[in-house]
Amino acid sequence: MAEKQCALPKQNREQVEVVALRPERSPADYQEAMSLAKEVAAARFDDWMLVSWYDRDRDVESPAHATECAEGCAKTGYIDYALSHGATLRVEVEDGRFVFFFTPVQW
Repeated sequence: MAEKQCALPKQNREQVEVVALRPERSPADYQEAMSLAKEVAAARFDDWMLVSWYDRDRDVESPAHATECAEGCAKTGYIDYALSHGATLRVEVEDGRFVFFFTPVQW
C-alpha cells in the first residue's frame, strides 16, 4: 500500500521572496538559524514579524500542529499558515533544514 501524502499548499507563492542561506559554518541549532533569518528580515523591512517556521532537525513546525495529516507525511501546514497570514519573505537555511516566513509590519 502506498504511503499517504499530504496535499501541497495551493496558495499563490509568487509574491513571496525566497532567500537561501548556506553559511560557511553550519548553524548548531534552531536558535542560530533563526538569528541568521532575522538578519535577512531586518535588512528588507523596517518592522517585521516572524509568521511561521520549520525545524527539520527536530521535525517541529510553528504554529504547532498546523499540518493536518497523519504521522510520516511532509509538514506543509506552516507554509499554508504563512501564506494565508501575509508572509512575503521565506528564508531557507541549508536547503530547508530551517525555514522561516516573515511579513512586514505596517503601523
